[in-house]
Amino acid sequence: MADAVYRLGPRAVALGAWGKGPGRWLAGRRLGVALADPLAGADIRLLWEANRWTHLPPDPEPFCHAWMAENPPFQGPNWLCGQEAALRALHLALALPSPAPGWAREVLAAHARRIAANPAYALAQDNNHPVSEAAGLLACRLLLGGDARAASRKLDAVVARLVAPDGGFAQPSPTYHRLMLDVLTAAETLRRRWNGPPAAPATLARAAAATRFLARVTCPRTGALPRIGHQDGSAFDGFPDDARGSLVRAKALFGAAGPAPEWSVAGYRGWSAGGARAVMRVGPPRFRPGHADLLHLDLWDGPLNLLRDGGTGAYNPAPRDGWWLDYFPSTAAHNTVEFDGRDQMPRVSRFLHARWVAAGDDWARDAAGCRHRRQVSVEGREWRVLDRLDGPFAQATLRWRLAPAEWRLTGDGAESPLARIGLRADAPLEIALEEGRESLAYGQVSRCPVLVARGRPGWIETLVRLPG
Repeated sequence: MADAVYRLGPRAVALGAWGKGPGRWLAGRRLGVALADPLAGADIRLLWEANRWTHLPPDPEPFCHAWMAENPPFQGPNWLCGQEAALRALHLALALPSPAPGWAREVLAAHARRIAANPAYALAQDNNHPVSEAAGLLACRLLLGGDARAASRKLDAVVARLVAPDGGFAQPSPTYHRLMLDVLTAAETLRRRWNGPPAAPATLARAAAATRFLARVTCPRTGALPRIGHQDGSAFDGFPDDARGSLVRAKALFGAAGPAPEWSVAGYRGWSAGGARAVMRVGPPRFRPGHADLLHLDLWDGPLNLLRDGGTGAYNPAPRDGWWLDYFPSTAAHNTVEFDGRDQMPRVSRFLHARWVAAGDDWARDAAGCRHRRQVSVEGREWRVLDRLDGPFAQATLRWRLAPAEWRLTGDGAESPLARIGLRADAPLEIALEEGRESLAYGQVSRCPVLVARGRPGWIETLVRLPG
């Protein structure tokens, strides 16, 4: 734990300690309630997701009155998290005419109070929380009056910290990248609709770059995203499996993106050729990593996610499914190399790892000194992945987590109607088809085939031949 605290740095640690301790107590005093631990007991995420006011009726007044009666301000689980209040405020603001009716002003005022009650907790996360809360406060200030310029500057500052100039987001997850971009799209829409202070040019530039990234990882035929990092189905528009609507809205405000055969942004590299595309998770970690997944590779053949991430499972599963917490963030749940059966980074809590991997755009080195370098190349419908390994390890394990199909072992790999995968190395490999687990949706887990190669090689080359 001490190493994890060191990696987070004094800013995140101080904000987190304040937000969970004195900040929470002060928030309760300001709101007149006692705020409880939002992860105590059952998994609260599904409840929050259902209460984000994603699909408000054409006349939202009766709905909002009923909801507020069932959920009195600052009482109960739907008021535990400032981000949840912010997302409701954004949805309501987008649905309202100008000027805002009196009933809506009361609702928005309550949400603004909740968002502002404990900002330190969100800021400590360095993820989607501070983006959503800053945007929610801006929405409330635009519709209620007050210092919208100060709220706008706070949102600009959060974007400057968490969104890289190339569009990469601090939270290495395409799902949460999409949520972040949807929130920025909502905020920009409200700025223009309500004649608010303009966003900083840097904010608009980073939102445009973030749009380009989302376009490159979204399946154009289905809207599906890679399940890299935390993937819990969060979606601002209520369509967790289809990001195409998010792209349409973001492109309309921030600009369109052209195709690119090879690209790189903070946290990822990508390639596209012959109707297929690949995305690789790279470093170095700028903020806390969610999974032990450095150099994981996703390969998509059109809409088919052929080589795939294991997903997330759930954040607070039932006791019988407690193994999900260790398995899905682990190196074994990703398409990368595991040294001596250990994770790239030890996990010390639900969302925190220690001994962060040292990494670049094609290499990673763990705390034991084991180094993995991955090079990807493509020619037509053939994809080559060259993994070079060195360091003090007795056995390396390379996994390729496969789309379900009739896979069978061959002399050097596996094949099915979906692809032919061959492996070769500079030392003998033990090759097997094993059964793994994957989470295609939050709280759901199913079986999947995994092609596994074990040995003590200096290099392993994987050749994936796609049909056609």
